[in-house]
Amino acid sequence: MISWVALVISYCCLDLSGAAGLERIEKCRTRCSQGLRCKTKPDYFFRPPCQNPPDGLNTSSIFHNVSLSTVMRCEGRQKCSLHLRVNTALQLSESFLGLSICIATEGIMSNCQILKPWSKVKSHGMSGLQVEVENDCTEILPSQHVKVTVKTLEVYCGMSWTGTYIAPDCKSADLKRHVPECITGRLSYDIKPQRKELSVSVSDMLEDHNYHLRLCLKDFICVGTGAYALIKKEEPVKSITFPYLRPLPCLCIEGWSAVTDAPRVQVCPFKDRVEELLFGINFDPLEETLSWEPACPVTASVGLCQRREDGVCVDLPHASQNVSRAKVTFTKVDPHPQLCMKFTTASQSWTRCPFADARFQALEFTVTRHRGHVDVKMSSRITANFSIGLCVKWEGSTECNINKTHTVHVEKLKAVDLNLTGELHNTCLQVKRLDTKFAATVTHCFEDYTSEDLTWVIVPVGMCLSGIIIVTLILHVLLTVYQKRKQERSAGCPSEKQTAPAHECVVTALQIHGPILDSPPCGNTEKANLIAH
Repeated sequence: MISWVALVISYCCLDLSGAAGLERIEKCRTRCSQGLRCKTKPDYFFRPPCQNPPDGLNTSSIFHNVSLSTVMRCEGRQKCSLHLRVNTALQLSESFLGLSICIATEGIMSNCQILKPWSKVKSHGMSGLQVEVENDCTEILPSQHVKVTVKTLEVYCGMSWTGTYIAPDCKSADLKRHVPECITGRLSYDIKPQRKELSVSVSDMLEDHNYHLRLCLKDFICVGTGAYALIKKEEPVKSITFPYLRPLPCLCIEGWSAVTDAPRVQVCPFKDRVEELLFGINFDPLEETLSWEPACPVTASVGLCQRREDGVCVDLPHASQNVSRAKVTFTKVDPHPQLCMKFTTASQSWTRCPFADARFQALEFTVTRHRGHVDVKMSSRITANFSIGLCVKWEGSTECNINKTHTVHVEKLKAVDLNLTGELHNTCLQVKRLDTKFAATVTHCFEDYTSEDLTWVIVPVGMCLSGIIIVTLILHVLLTVYQKRKQERSAGCPSEKQTAPAHECVVTALQIHGPILDSPPCGNTEKANLIAH
């Protein structure tokens, strides 16, 4: 516990002492070395004309090691101000009585002070002594540009030192915590993508002041989306939840204290979601215009490409534009499912195919087969001219070499027969609109149609073979039934091929006791029946 307290105390002391940032001062002052007391007073409003310097007196012999720096004076944890410190070493002389330091900022009148550290130089014989002079009583603002001029009194013509200085800006963590002009508050957020919400919390805000929060789209300025909240200074939990529509890379959270000209802080939770800009592609079917306007400023190139079966999108010639904020438009575009828009940034590339659902597909063609002949017909939802090319594509090759091309005019919703003749095996049809600036080349191949063209021969032959098989099966069944019945008639009798004489059968029958009908004799059954009667 003691160690923890010691750590906190050491941190506070470190922060207040300025060791982690700018040097702290308790109050501004003017200091002179060599035990001399410095006095300051406002400079003359109307300065007397300059005099010619004495012989041997020049700027380098008077001013040595002039330096400019910034220090911080604090009256509370968040009530600190910046001061410009001017430090120089002077070679004392009987020829001048003091210094004039003027600090000028753009748009503001110069602030000049007179420093007199040696009112009795002559009587004490201190001429030639080098004295260090330091002044830090000029308050400046963060990032302020100042011009500093140091002159001698008496004022000698050409005897001055001039320099410029830029005060530290609010990027410094020290200034962000302690200088009111730099305190913006610290924003943290939690993204809830399922609910499309941003939970925002504020810390380190300016004490005793309310705080503004909003969502905005960042461009040259951050334009509000309408989502806004005011966090009261007395509220114990300083957080709010904002709904959002889309996770755009320029959608930012902006916060600032409720004071005049307060600095603002912005955090952009979706700054890496560049792919979200790819939505908003529009197509006008009447004008045949494809357009896209970025919802956020982005440095990218946008072009058109045709997607192949393997997923690779091949760029169309002369179809690329650079974009930052302006709307991108492509005129005379053929709305084919394979025609896509490609977006390329410095690090990534994305592709969107706005016609993939084929709702805007202008061209359709059908293939029918009849008695060995293939009929290919084209139809279009618009009146247009098309280039028709026949090409040969061999197995295992991705190239299709066109050997014949002709132009076809197609009326709206009227099918046109392409009158293709000859062998179509390994042959493909390539179709492209000619009256558009950007069009996809449609390829349709006939590999499967040659074998299907033999259907008008194969089907009748198959039917004949089927009939023969059915008739054969029927004859086989009839023959089997006939043979079975024949065997039933001759059941219990020896085969005619037995070697025993026929009269042996009659003798055997006569030897049986009882009526003859109980055991009919072998041979002719009908004859036995007649004898019995």
